[in-house]
Amino acid sequence: MPQASPRDTYLQVAEVVKAQIKSNPQMTHLPPAADLMRDHDVSRGVVLRAFKALQRDGVAEPVRGGRWRVVREGEHVDRRPLEERIADIVTDDGLEAGAEFPSAGTLAERFGVSRPTVTKALDKLEAAGVLASEGQGRVRTVRAVPIREERS
Repeated sequence: MPQASPRDTYLQVAEVVKAQIKSNPQMTHLPPAADLMRDHDVSRGVVLRAFKALQRDGVAEPVRGGRWRVVREGEHVDRRPLEERIADIVTDDGLEAGAEFPSAGTLAERFGVSRPTVTKALDKLEAAGVLASEGQGRVRTVRAVPIREERS
């Protein structure tokens, strides 16, 4: 590969990442910045510019926690807060008041997030009166069926 000017290095890194995304349909997140810095022997600033170039091209978008998600053409991503998406389980799965709610581990796997992240969302739903819990390690149950707002 011909030596590019330092100003174009971020574009080369972006092209390599695009090729990885294209060759791996299961890829959901961009590689961590530290990995790209090591693999391409570049600075963090170069990697961040590459990420921004991928965002401009509609290939990636930033997500909370400093990560970047792969965006595929025609793909719909639910960007509502996690507690809203978890609350939808009550109505989507037809759960009634008093029914057992899925565990934090099950929900973490279902939504592709960590257990502590799910626990925070579940705590918000308990505070809102949607779920009930008898304490740490106990099964959560549905306290009230949330009312869905019609969205246009």
